Amino acid sequence: MTISIITAVLNNKEYLESCLQSLASQTYPDIEHIIIDGGSTDGTLDVIQKVMSHESADTNHESLITNHVTRPTRVVSEPDNGIYDALNKGIGMATGDIIGFLHADDMYADKTVIENVVHVMSQKKCDSCYGDLVYVDKDNTDRTIRYWRSGEFSPDLLRKGWMPPHPTFFVRHEVYEKCGVFDTSFKIAADYELMLRFLGKHRISTCYIHEVLIKMRIGGASNRSISNILRKSSEDLRAMKMHNIGGLLTLLRKNLSKLPQFFKDRES
Repeated sequence: MTISIITAVLNNKEYLESCLQSLASQTYPDIEHIIIDGGSTDGTLDVIQKVMSHESADTNHESLITNHVTRPTRVVSEPDNGIYDALNKGIGMATGDIIGFLHADDMYADKTVIENVVHVMSQKKCDSCYGDLVYVDKDNTDRTIRYWRSGEFSPDLLRKGWMPPHPTFFVRHEVYEKCGVFDTSFKIAADYELMLRFLGKHRISTCYIHEVLIKMRIGGASNRSISNILRKSSEDLRAMKMHNIGGLLTLLRKNLSKLPQFFKDRES
């Protein structure tokens, strides 16, 4: 079973190397990596060249390269219309049975994450799976700032503002073909809308992996400013109304649910 991992990046040479090395270290052999670069000018493509030990991908050019563990990696560098447009482009290129995302600021929690994902989805024959995520210090990825423990899914949780961490959300390719890709009219919350659509509207099956799958550096786009936080809340509410899953109370509970993540016993 092949798994396609999509990484969207734009001018992030500082952290991209650890992201790529994290993927390269995975024990599961059948991984297709698709890197969608938005036309970086800061040396990001040089980082890709360094990690992949291959000639640099040219701007506005698609190339097929192979890293040191003989995994096919496709690199596209060209302007896009934001991260969700880039991810949709990656989904369109993906040939794997399962699709996941590894953002340029993120890394896998250990070397067996992909192996475990494929094992669980194969054994339980589920349409999707997800796990836990930790937010870590930008410069010290061993320092946990916030622990997002997902817990088991049930449909009624969506009305309580529950959602799995999107970077840990792995979905069978056929689900995207049936249920659609990211709605790019959402600029910050398209991942939330997609999960409401998949889990709420289409009721795809999912299973919870009881472990941390992703380490995410603190400081995502939706939390970088007050205006972004307000826009995120507005888009969250629009997604809820679009799928008739909650309203203002759901939005409030969704936002309040983040508070315990800063205080949870990270060893429990």
